[in-house]
Amino acid sequence: MVERLVPDELWELFQRVVPAAPTRPQGGGRRRHGDREVLAAIVFVATSGCTWAQLPSCFGPSGPTAHRRFAEWTAARVWAKLYRLVLDELGARGELDWSRCAVDSVNMRATKGDLTGPDPVDRGKFGSKIHLITERTGLPISLAISGANLHDSQALIPLVEAISPIRSRRGPRRRQPGKLHSDKAYDHRFIHSYLRRRQITGRIARRGIESSTRLGRHRWVIERTVAWLGGFRRLHRCYERKVDHFAAFATIAATLICHHRITK
Repeated sequence: MVERLVPDELWELFQRVVPAAPTRPQGGGRRRHGDREVLAAIVFVATSGCTWAQLPSCFGPSGPTAHRRFAEWTAARVWAKLYRLVLDELGARGELDWSRCAVDSVNMRATKGDLTGPDPVDRGKFGSKIHLITERTGLPISLAISGANLHDSQALIPLVEAISPIRSRRGPRRRQPGKLHSDKAYDHRFIHSYLRRRQITGRIARRGIESSTRLGRHRWVIERTVAWLGGFRRLHRCYERKVDHFAAFATIAATLICHHRITK
């Protein structure tokens, strides 16, 4: 089970970003569970959607132990570092196509948490939203969390700015798409001005003039990515009190989606 959830390639990358285990100067204490077993338990929680208390005993660490390690690694930004390593590996192999990127968001219910708000498409019930940018084949290269009441256009600029410099097979690192496809929600003057300043070609459906479906042949890939995110049941509803923890699960999902391309 551990080897299936955390294959050797992912484990090798994870070892490069995980902090060293703390030591007890006075000695003693309980034996610390292995990082690979704990990582497998965290991946199981992300994919199955179970609570920490429901974590099967076959992984070794108990639910509270895995939760504490998850919180430690989240505070140390382990998930963001691992995500960037996987993207660098894909970029070095030439697996990332920056020619046409797409941006979109997905809403989910939220029972608690910091970044929540009334969802205008769900009768005002509280929810959160995952914003993401994917490259041409649908691999997520940037994501962010917000309340469900934040308009998609307000998240685009921070989302583009958050793209980290990613390795390329040839030439310098890259962090900017060639073209960016989106629906009518992003058709605003400040968005068009920003894309022109960044020399990004915007392919945005114009409000009141054309249908968003005309861009469907290029935007269907991000709809498929949203479906991939749906395979991580922990993201179906935001149960986390701290937004960093929910963002960590979203980052884990994006990392596993991208890593699947490496092992495919």
